[in-house]
Amino acid sequence: MDCGLATLLLLRATNRFFSNRALQNWTSNAPWNNESELILLTGGTSGIGKQVMQDLSASGVRVIILDINEPNFTLPANVSFYKADITNSENIASVAKTIRANHGEPTVLVNNAGVGHDGTIIEEPEAKIRQTFEVNTLSHFLMVKEFLPAMVKANHGHVVTIASMASFVALGEMVDYCCSKASALAFHEGLRQELRYWYNAPNVRTSVIHPMWVRTPMIKMLTDHESHFRQPIMTPQVVSDAICKQILTQRSGQIILPASQSVASMVRAMPTWMQEGVRAFASGALRRMRNAQAAEEAAAAK
Repeated sequence: MDCGLATLLLLRATNRFFSNRALQNWTSNAPWNNESELILLTGGTSGIGKQVMQDLSASGVRVIILDINEPNFTLPANVSFYKADITNSENIASVAKTIRANHGEPTVLVNNAGVGHDGTIIEEPEAKIRQTFEVNTLSHFLMVKEFLPAMVKANHGHVVTIASMASFVALGEMVDYCCSKASALAFHEGLRQELRYWYNAPNVRTSVIHPMWVRTPMIKMLTDHESHFRQPIMTPQVVSDAICKQILTQRSGQIILPASQSVASMVRAMPTWMQEGVRAFASGALRRMRNAQAAEEAAAAK
């Protein structure tokens, strides 16, 4: 093997080792035990959340899902559902009291619930903008305020933040969504610091997941016109596999999906002209799809 290549591979492996250990705060957890763990998942009745619930329940762990919508499917035996408005702290506290009485304290919190609306800054109604931030960002604060203290007291637990590739690149017609997911990333980063330096709970793990486009009801508008969009779209299973791996291995981390798009996390370190090129490419794809959609609707109306 070429000496230069061998050195590069060694440096890469060394970097990965130290990065991974730093993310774990240089601590280790006891092996995962299904009987002692309880996973609380928001937005678990559809999309990514439903797939995560199914995969975790199949592994034998107890799962509680919170959602504003009732499930339209039969729950596995080890899964419980509670209807909740995760943007309302009083409602969260009421449901939390019931959860603790029936199941105990959750040891893993997956802030998965999310909404997305299309429309430019000027066109999108204020109510939809507010809902985007309340569900995609504010709910993370409210859920953590309710359920993190028990994890801190035990110095054991895991908070999983479902962000997005939109955390790194803002696109036209989805500015509120991009802002809310950038906020989710900042929330994750700040939470890590508080756990370590304010709460002295280094064994409480934190993970943030950044999926690109995922085939869920949220992007039905894109998948209905996929031939015009021409960007990779993943299945919920791909995202669920990554989330479940973080939970069951009890490892903190930042996961970008697909991994081939990890360069997106470095967009803001690029020269301005390159940043604009990346954003223009993605926004242009959305705009072309919109134009094609409008043309199809106009033709159908004739």
